[in-house]
Amino acid sequence: MKHLIDPMDLSVKEIDDILKLSEDIIANRETYSSICRGKKLATLFFEPSTRTRLSFEAAMLELGGSVIGFSSADSSSAAKGESVADTARTIEKYADIIAMRHPKEGSSKVASLHVNIPVINAGDGGHNHPTQTLTDLLTIYEIKHRLHSLTVGFCGDLKFGRTVHSLIKALSRYDNIKIILISPDELKIPSYIREEVLQKNNIPFVETTDLENSIADLDVLYMTRVQRERFFNEADYIRLKDSYILNLQKLNHAKEDLSILHPLPRVNEISTEVDHDPRAKYFEQVEYGKFVRMALMLKLLNLK
Repeated sequence: MKHLIDPMDLSVKEIDDILKLSEDIIANRETYSSICRGKKLATLFFEPSTRTRLSFEAAMLELGGSVIGFSSADSSSAAKGESVADTARTIEKYADIIAMRHPKEGSSKVASLHVNIPVINAGDGGHNHPTQTLTDLLTIYEIKHRLHSLTVGFCGDLKFGRTVHSLIKALSRYDNIKIILISPDELKIPSYIREEVLQKNNIPFVETTDLENSIADLDVLYMTRVQRERFFNEADYIRLKDSYILNLQKLNHAKEDLSILHPLPRVNEISTEVDHDPRAKYFEQVEYGKFVRMALMLKLLNLK
């Protein structure tokens, strides 16, 4: 394991190893508090982020390492026209590992081809977000104690939602998974996910526009926001942004042990009244993200 660009870069065994290491970190945090002393993480974030960037930084700091980097393209030489490859080559001289977010698909892959230190894709456009996928898998595993025999619903922006695409890919490798895809027609899952992941792997799936009549069947509900930054037309965004709002009334139809996840940030697609329902797991999900990124960096740095 040299880089992590796509969730499919990891075998099921490698994912299981990362999840087990995450659990050990959770149980024995002091043991890991200085394991990365002398190591530097570079966070190269060409577009805004709160949770992903800060969780990477918190993860490295809790491992005893240090952090350098930038939080927007405007504060880097990209504003002067520097290429991703040249930025990566430069950062390689300063850091031991890179976490990179970029609005353009494939940018992290380009960076990884030009450096000899690990590169982690922290989100590339509407394509992949593999560390969010690891976060989601750890959250599901910690709550449900399994990654098989689950009915998982994805609701909202399934067209541009890179977290959705990545998680569907990952779940497709586990047994007895059923997927329910809930979205407006304009935001349906891309054809390559439908054909190359779901159909190719014989994953049972349903596409629907109806959240209320689907929620009773779900073990996990993965809510997403309609992303303004992925739209070229403001009118389309305004028309679709409130397509699905999860509230306590809709949850009356759900299982008592439903787990509600969301990669965040939330806008208004989950009513704040849901936050106090025991089925709401999205803020626990945030903390699991830190632990799984700690485990991933240890693996990529060959420290575990």
